[in-house]
Amino acid sequence: MNLLKSTRNGLIAALCLAVAGCTTVGGAPKNEIEARWNGQQAGAFFAKFGPPAADVASGTSTLYTWRGGYKTRVVPATYEDLGDGKRGKMLTRARTEYLRCEVQLTVSSDYVIRGVRTVVDRPGTQGGKSYCAEFLTAA
Repeated sequence: MNLLKSTRNGLIAALCLAVAGCTTVGGAPKNEIEARWNGQQAGAFFAKFGPPAADVASGTSTLYTWRGGYKTRVVPATYEDLGDGKRGKMLTRARTEYLRCEVQLTVSSDYVIRGVRTVVDRPGTQGGKSYCAEFLTAA
């Protein structure tokens, strides 16, 4: 009995040590922008896209608010398709959309981006989900 008890206690101790040795290196990126910029120098981001609009110290990290990507897009009217190249009544009017992007970057004390949260976004220009993702992940 004592041998079984000591073996079990030894296994529990080994498991506790193994779990204690594990570290987490952050979760999986939540979006395309995080996948592109997490772990990168904030200076590279600001050099490419311009300076932040605001910053707030938060413990050992800083929260930067960046705004940019200003663009005007004209969306043409859509019409009912009658076939043979003819169009019927107007379904949606033509409109002008003003695109911009606003993100908050969480930057560690060593000036490395640790998180990106999208604050203001619009649907993408090429039918994508996010204009910010298109703008901030372009090569």
